[in-house]
Amino acid sequence: MSDVGSDEFDDERSKLGEYEGDRNEAGERHGVGKAELPNGDVYQGRYEKGSRHGQGTYRFKNGARYVGDYCLNKKHGQGAFYYPDGSKYEGSWVEDLRQGHGVYTYPNRDTYDGEWLHHVRHGQGTYHYSETGSVYKGSWVNGEMGSAGEYIFSNHRYKGNFVQNAPRGLGKYVFNTGCEQHGEYHQAEQDRAEDELGELASPATLKWIPTCVTGLTLWPLGEHTSNIHFWDIDPTLWRFV
Repeated sequence: MSDVGSDEFDDERSKLGEYEGDRNEAGERHGVGKAELPNGDVYQGRYEKGSRHGQGTYRFKNGARYVGDYCLNKKHGQGAFYYPDGSKYEGSWVEDLRQGHGVYTYPNRDTYDGEWLHHVRHGQGTYHYSETGSVYKGSWVNGEMGSAGEYIFSNHRYKGNFVQNAPRGLGKYVFNTGCEQHGEYHQAEQDRAEDELGELASPATLKWIPTCVTGLTLWPLGEHTSNIHFWDIDPTLWRFV
């Protein structure tokens, strides 16, 4: 039913906007309906006892759109959110927050596929960099790369420990030739004071200290890799979110 011409719902209209749809015996929005809110947003979908509850589509006046599950007026369950900048999130929601498993596509076409907690990347997940083709697979802590992870480049990969989006401590480089270089990442001495104050280390301030090379394999035509050393790793290859 429509609110138009109903004196009984004048006060509701002024507070909650125009509504057209089903109601229960108590006069509450209940069932399927459409609401045009005072701020210009529009919701169309299911209601239960006056609250958005079940499947619905919410269109924001700024161009954003949510399509998915609601529980007591909050995004809760499975849903997709399309942002005005072209990014989108498809996955699990808990009380209006990204939580559980979900896939986020960013405006630059980077993607994150993994776990979320309280609206940030947290747990196990994979981040694909659209521009370079690089991939990070591993643990995330409060939105940053943390703990064990693997960063995959075009012709090699790094496996090791990460702290605040940067490799730190023991790890190894695995090259497509079959060569593995083991070592440890340290922050450069001149920047250690900044790190102790909580500043994030940039890749350029990290120093890779190799310890050994293992797993040498043959090049085509029988050429050996024993005369090739990978001591200097270009820090500009690293890209972090």
